[in-house]
Amino acid sequence: MLHCRTIFLSDIHLGNKDCQARYLLHFLENSKAQTIYLLGDIIDLWAMRRQVCWTPEQNLVIKTLLAKAEQGCELIYIPGNHDEEFRHWAGREFGEVKIQLRGCHTTALGKKLLLLHGDEFDKEVNFGRFHTWLGDHLYDFLLFLNRWTNRIRRALGGRYFSLAAFIKSKVPGAREAIARYRQAAIDKAKRSGFDGVVCGHIHHPEISLQDGVIYCNDGDWIDSCTALVEEMDGSLAIYHWTEQSHTIAALPLAEIKAETAAQQAA
Repeated sequence: MLHCRTIFLSDIHLGNKDCQARYLLHFLENSKAQTIYLLGDIIDLWAMRRQVCWTPEQNLVIKTLLAKAEQGCELIYIPGNHDEEFRHWAGREFGEVKIQLRGCHTTALGKKLLLLHGDEFDKEVNFGRFHTWLGDHLYDFLLFLNRWTNRIRRALGGRYFSLAAFIKSKVPGAREAIARYRQAAIDKAKRSGFDGVVCGHIHHPEISLQDGVIYCNDGDWIDSCTALVEEMDGSLAIYHWTEQSHTIAALPLAEIKAETAAQQAA
């Protein structure tokens, strides 16, 4: 059982045929947190307008999250662009679920983190309308390849492998877009007086410390299958959770404390 202070999830895309709900459900069943932040694109209303794909596992994800809230876990929902209709309900509570446009989380080490989905940075990443259209369609194709590759791997007894993430990591244009997005998020956090920022949107899990600002992207549950976790000591880690769970990135306690000391000395 993973015992932690906070869990950050985004881009689950419930209702989408590529949603990896089985892995997410297993993660939720084997983790316990004081607070869970849902940072947008939890329900994929865009995909559901074309074709609804709602599996029993996806239904259990919703039930498990609500059960955790009823048991005392604080559940905060910050909608994204694929579930933007829920932004109209910001400031309200539905049962144990609080809906907000943005959030602020203070870690166990006193670090203030800005929480948002991240689609507001699209204009700073955008290479033009054609490139946006091309990127969306290429990503859909990558997800198609990812889906069938893993069906074959499972049939042969293999483990999950994110082919989509692997290909994206090799494309220079994708790396440049990710770097622009990261910088836009960091700039936003600095302008707003935060120590760091947590977001999703681009389906690229990452933790970094840049210009004195903590940047965290919790990834997605379409191809990366990742969650950002704040441990009880205030350190941050990204967990990849499929057949075998492991940490793919971390900002250790010592590094955060060293940065804090450097800022105080300055």
